[in-house]
Amino acid sequence: MSVLIYAESNEGKFKKTTLELASYAKKVAESLGTTVTAVTVNTEDVSELGKYGVDKILKVSNTQLDKFNAKAYADVIKQAAEKEGAKVVAVTSTTNSLYAAPIVAVNLNAGYASNVVALPVSTSPFQVKRNAFSNKAFDVTEITSDVKVLALAKNSFGLVETAGAAAAEDFAPALNDSDFAVKVENVEKVTGKVTIADAEIVVSGGRGLKGPENWGMIEELADVLGAATACSKPVSDLDWRPHSEHVGQTGKPVASNLYIAVGISGAIQHIAGINASKVKVVINNDPEAPFFKVADYGVVGDAFEVVPKLIEKLKAFKANN
Repeated sequence: MSVLIYAESNEGKFKKTTLELASYAKKVAESLGTTVTAVTVNTEDVSELGKYGVDKILKVSNTQLDKFNAKAYADVIKQAAEKEGAKVVAVTSTTNSLYAAPIVAVNLNAGYASNVVALPVSTSPFQVKRNAFSNKAFDVTEITSDVKVLALAKNSFGLVETAGAAAAEDFAPALNDSDFAVKVENVEKVTGKVTIADAEIVVSGGRGLKGPENWGMIEELADVLGAATACSKPVSDLDWRPHSEHVGQTGKPVASNLYIAVGISGAIQHIAGINASKVKVVINNDPEAPFFKVADYGVVGDAFEVVPKLIEKLKAFKANN
């Protein structure tokens, strides 16, 4: 018996979300008196996982899996869980993992809990705390099935390093042709920029910026902070920014450490999608903007005056530190 995680990688490297998942799984395994096994796909260097609590690594190498396929990856995870006798299977809340997780649960006849934000409240019965109602509340979910599948919410647990090392072995699961009935022809990814999914800090702009020609200061602020850029739904609908940057309930969810909203009034759908962010800063010239009611810090002022001064101060601070 082992706690199994799917250790998702990108271009052969593990993201923070994967290392956070390993840290989480280690604590769950300790409470269950067992170990942590990770299954990886087409990742050469897996040694980093041992630093975050993984005891054993199943390395899958198969060119058929070069492009993500939810059914095929779910089958790999299922076979790894069966091999290890895993009673708890955990994944991150990345887009790919969230596609695969429900299929894994069905394949294992397991209960599934998404948006998990903490260690189990109890292991007998097995209960976990989850975000609910668009991150406005929490609930405690009890999973009664023999096998449990959990999806850990981003940025909810943190990284915990250990002094351990993981033993790696090759694993060759059987792949079904039916899993590849839908073929991935091409995957386009933004390179050279911090993505919203991985960002610790997100700088987001709204209609208050008046037009796409003014987005330079948003990008400059993001560059100074090492942040990702994002936008509200109206901005993407107006084609000022690509839809891949649209965040909110109807766009990409955000759970960053710091979320800076510039010229965004704060529609309920937008708030719901970014509410899991730990610190929210709002810059808006309307003191009655709804966003101020949920913000941790707010600046009432013209973005075209406030943001350039903020950039100037941040650059000076970085130059002196």
